[in-house]
Amino acid sequence: MTTIYDFNVKTTGGEQQSLKQYEGQPMIIVNTASKCGFTKQFKELQQLYEQYKDQGLVVLGFPSDNFNNQEFDNIDETLELCQINYGVTFPIFAKVDVKGDSADPLFTYLAEQQKGMLTEEIKWNFTKFLVDRNGQVVERFAPQTNPLKMKKSLEKLFSE
Repeated sequence: MTTIYDFNVKTTGGEQQSLKQYEGQPMIIVNTASKCGFTKQFKELQQLYEQYKDQGLVVLGFPSDNFNNQEFDNIDETLELCQINYGVTFPIFAKVDVKGDSADPLFTYLAEQQKGMLTEEIKWNFTKFLVDRNGQVVERFAPQTNPLKMKKSLEKLFSE
C-alpha cells in the first residue's frame, strides 16, 4: 500500500528529499502561491505549526504557478516573502505543478486519495491535505478554508 512516505520531493536547493523523514508525524501539505488572494493563509498555517509542532505536526509548503501565474519565478523571492511577511519557519519546497500532465506525483497521489467537491483535480492555490501519523491522507480542505478551521481535525489526529 502506498503512503506519503513513498514520495521524494525537491528542496529549494534542488536536492531530493524523502518524505519518510516525517514518518510518524501528522502533516499538512499545501500548494501555495505568493501572489494569491489566499496568501495571507501563510500566517494561519504558521500559527498551527507553532501551536502543534511539539505534538509532531509538520506543515509542508509547495509553491505552484498553475493558477494565473501567482508565484515568483525565483524561489528566493518566494522564501523571502514567506519569511519576512508571514514569519514562516515550516519547510517550503521547490516549485511544483499540482495539476495536469506535468503534475508532481505527490500531488497526483494527494488528489486521488482525497477528492475535491466535484473532481479530484486541485482547483486553486492553498488546497490543504491532512496526513495522519501513518502516512495516510485523511482529509482535504478547500483553498478558501481558513487553516485555523482545521484545528478540530488536527486535534483528532493527536488523540489517535
